[in-house]
Amino acid sequence: TKTFLALFCLLCISSGFSSCQRHSSDQWKLVWEDNFDQKTGFDPQVWSKIPRGKSDWNNYMTDFDSCYAMRKGKLVLRGIVNQTLPNDTAPYLTGGVYTKGKKAFSDGRIEICARLNAAKGAWPAIWMLPENAKWPSGGEIDVMERLNDDSIAYQTVHSHYTYTLGIKNHPKSHSTGVIHPDRYNVFAVEMYPDSLSFYVNDVHTFTYPRIQTKEEGQFPFNQPLYLLIDMQLGGSWVGAVSPEDLPVEMEVDWVRFYQRKSLK
Repeated sequence: TKTFLALFCLLCISSGFSSCQRHSSDQWKLVWEDNFDQKTGFDPQVWSKIPRGKSDWNNYMTDFDSCYAMRKGKLVLRGIVNQTLPNDTAPYLTGGVYTKGKKAFSDGRIEICARLNAAKGAWPAIWMLPENAKWPSGGEIDVMERLNDDSIAYQTVHSHYTYTLGIKNHPKSHSTGVIHPDRYNVFAVEMYPDSLSFYVNDVHTFTYPRIQTKEEGQFPFNQPLYLLIDMQLGGSWVGAVSPEDLPVEMEVDWVRFYQRKSLK
């Protein structure tokens, strides 16, 4: 029996078995989740494909079907070499979804279970932006960014205070968390009126608090934010893409949102 269990565990690890567990806490109540069990596509009442833009993160975004899939209860977002769309001059194509204008989150815990496959120039991200404010004054919450084949994920907050004024260490506005590169990981942020707390696989990485300061825009995060999940490629931070490493996939098992239980 011990030999069988050991072999089973090795098989799970080697195959990237989804080991993401539901967050268990007496303080939190699950109020919404998407397990991506649909076979034909993601829920259009919640998600939209991210349109192309001019920034590093979205300059290869596409609605091309080959960058999206629903597979065995997973949402699959791909980065591929553009060999199919002759009227599109982008060398690469990437898939991404967001809840903009459809579902927003605040004052709770959001967590995402995903596996991040590696490639040179791969930059998968899970992040949040405000529904009703411009960047950077409205803030940005980076729940997860991973570069290339790193064994860490970056978690960061951006705002007028950190970006425009450049105050990134008072308080500390970023940290990293260790991930399992070949397995599913859970990335989470707890949003409070006076702080944000970040986690990777239920390990706390850092907390960004509201502080008293004469400077403007230090904590704009206490407002509704929408969620973005995207398989990005290339850019000034991650560096050049190696086309021979493509296609690359980001596999999303589920998204869950919790709210704090009443303390009565």
